[in-house]
Amino acid sequence: MPRFLAPLLRAATYARWLHLLIGTVFVGVVLLVYPGIEPGQSLLETVALSAALDAALLGLAAMLPATRRAEGVQARLLLVPDREESIGAAPSASWTDRGRTAGWLVTRTALGFAVGLATVRALDLGTRLLAAPPYGPLLLPVLVFALLWLVVLAGRLQLALAVRLLGPSAADRLAAAELRAERLLERNRLARELHDSIGHALTVTVLQAGAAREVADPAFREKALEAIETTGRQAMEDLERMLVLLRETPDGAAAERPGLDRVPALFDAARAAGSPVQAAVDPALAARLPGVVSREAYRIVQEGVTNALKHAPGTPIRVRAAVDAGRLDLHCATALPAGGHRQGRTGRGGRGLRGVRERAVLLGGAAEAGRRDGDWVLSVSLPIRLAE
Repeated sequence: MPRFLAPLLRAATYARWLHLLIGTVFVGVVLLVYPGIEPGQSLLETVALSAALDAALLGLAAMLPATRRAEGVQARLLLVPDREESIGAAPSASWTDRGRTAGWLVTRTALGFAVGLATVRALDLGTRLLAAPPYGPLLLPVLVFALLWLVVLAGRLQLALAVRLLGPSAADRLAAAELRAERLLERNRLARELHDSIGHALTVTVLQAGAAREVADPAFREKALEAIETTGRQAMEDLERMLVLLRETPDGAAAERPGLDRVPALFDAARAAGSPVQAAVDPALAARLPGVVSREAYRIVQEGVTNALKHAPGTPIRVRAAVDAGRLDLHCATALPAGGHRQGRTGRGGRGLRGVRERAVLLGGAAEAGRRDGDWVLSVSLPIRLAE
């Protein structure tokens, strides 16, 4: 089918035509009420008075919040947009929305009146052509074709105006983008939380289970099983807390995340897994730190200890947390096995180290990880303001 005929056969074209003719009906009704049509009346004066009254009435109607909703629903049904969400269907929420609604009503009515007037004139001219054989009827298809294409172009213009004036404003689109970004950041934060918590628990569990299988001492096995049970229970608590947050239930706001005061239990689990821990971390420091800094610091230390357990089991782990010049410095180091190599030795690291860097950057700090004097070192510096 030729491209110039396809739009004329679409149902959307005639639905938009109906939408345009509504403007003609409105103008006609107002014109009959005031200033009316009387013999000898100036056409220019009549049009000017009618246009002024139309604009005033439409402006007043646009002040009602429900008008925007009604116009949006009608435009969705009759203008047939590619995506319905490109035309809003919510009531006006601000004076900007009311102003855009008023602009839409005025331009919609003016364009509809123009198309309606052209339709009436075309019908009149078509009647005359039919009554003027032999050449008049031959020109009728040309007139119909021209009128339908006028309707097609006017309908497209009307749709573009609806998207621009009834659709989301620039501020609305920015707010929606910010909301999507916030939700994405929240999902990423929850993913990091799960990675750090469950990854640490699985690492400790695997090491404890392996050690218990190798050592014949019943007391050691009993201690290993106890450590596995404790670590698993903590992981289940963390998982349940994450699920509460994901479900967005009211309880989610009350779910607490572990802070720096929980590091002794973290170190105990590492020692039970066979890795000595030399810690210079004061748990009481957590009470003086901002809550978000304390929580992120715990996850950073947890990631450092987990990496050491995973890639250098049995090797002493040195952890230090100190406050200096308004910054919290976290340092986690473990000796590299002779000739050892593990993923992340290049300094880029895997998901865990990426998560550490993201946590540090979001708090305005910095993180570094890599070889240093035969050790694998994770260093993080976070700006803080200590509580009095």
